[in-house]
Amino acid sequence: MIQRIQTIYLLLTFLINGVLLFFVPLWTSNNGKPFYFMQDQFYTILLGLSTMLTIISIISYKKRQNQFVMGRLNIILNLILLGLFVYRSLNLSGEAATVSEKGIGMFLPIVAIVLLVLANKAIKKDEDLVKSVDRLR
Repeated sequence: MIQRIQTIYLLLTFLINGVLLFFVPLWTSNNGKPFYFMQDQFYTILLGLSTMLTIISIISYKKRQNQFVMGRLNIILNLILLGLFVYRSLNLSGEAATVSEKGIGMFLPIVAIVLLVLANKAIKKDEDLVKSVDRLR
């Protein structure tokens, strides 16, 4: 259901992982050329998996437990991406005289993780509400 708050959080996560990273470079190399995630196959695969998990989680709104598990898997994927970006940024700082610039795209997985945690909290709240209503019957 689109009116649930976790769906809004998941849609925002989809916009960050699936749309915004196409337009925001991860970093700019020392020759001034921006680096997008599509230029590295590993980043493309991980972001594709994260985007697919978000879409599947939005579609499976009737199965809250599966939605919760997919949210956790998505958080793990985004943590892996964040770790790879941090590792890459630490390697970028030791370059030649002209230092590369880190882009805002490197920090977008943090925003996605926060939105996924909020979505999982809302899913858990819905699940607890349904369980409490079932106890009253």
